[in-house]
Amino acid sequence: MRTKQIILMVTTVLLLTLYNTVSAQDFDKVQITSVKVTDNIYMLQGAGGNIGLSFGSDGIFIIDDQFAPLHEKLIAVIDELTDGKVSESANTFLLNTHFHGDHTGGNELMGKSGIVIVAHENVRKRLSVELAVPFFKSTSPPVPDIGLPVITFEQDITLHLNGDSVNIFYVGPAHTDGDAIVHFSKADVIHGGDILFTSSYPFIDLDNGGSVSGVIAAVEKILKLAGDKTKIIPGHGNLTDKAGIESYHKMLSTIFEQVSEMVAGGKTLEQIMAAKPTAEFDAQYSGFISSEAFLGFLYRDLTE
Repeated sequence: MRTKQIILMVTTVLLLTLYNTVSAQDFDKVQITSVKVTDNIYMLQGAGGNIGLSFGSDGIFIIDDQFAPLHEKLIAVIDELTDGKVSESANTFLLNTHFHGDHTGGNELMGKSGIVIVAHENVRKRLSVELAVPFFKSTSPPVPDIGLPVITFEQDITLHLNGDSVNIFYVGPAHTDGDAIVHFSKADVIHGGDILFTSSYPFIDLDNGGSVSGVIAAVEKILKLAGDKTKIIPGHGNLTDKAGIESYHKMLSTIFEQVSEMVAGGKTLEQIMAAKPTAEFDAQYSGFISSEAFLGFLYRDLTE
């Protein structure tokens, strides 16, 4: 009973924080900023997950689209970077790395603009019905057909655009059961979606197919793809590289191993939190998702 009370307490604190953040959010004040990754690949940041943008003579490829109220601002920035091509191009693709609203909120408007939406088949399934994320006590209605992915894949898919092979890999169940990562082979750039949180412990949506061990395996997949010069766009946080992801993997695997041993030894969540297995990493990763919340994910995943 005590363990359930702790989980409820931690969740309530996080929900209140999230509610206050969202309630105070004024999308009119949000600015979409761009970070140059290569000559034709950018990371765009605003409110929500990091957006990837690739463009060239063949067309435009966008990775995730944040929230609907930011759509016009997002298109304006893309138009500026591409000399207006997104508004004119008949060859524009949007990939959803997964189905959470801070990555798919602009889908309907993108679809109405004629942009072709691509995602793992589980993303289409989740977006087609009312979506609940119990951890945040949030629900969202089904996305209209115009905003659903029209090209779906079970495992991997490759797009050949702008002189590059854009390899999209399904790595779920991880953050959710629909996660995909993107590797621009020639440009040597990876977009990791919400497999990667560089400024916070990760959110793992256990209620929608997520898995802590799955996240660790997905990070290992990214490390196999990455070289010393690879540039990596996380779902949340700043642009990073292989060394940054190695540090992230060390954090995940170290804490997972320690918590697994304590769970196997019969420790309660209260006892695990008291042991502070995240202490070594808190200075770097305590952010949107706290260490207590992350330990809650681990404990629930290992015991349920």
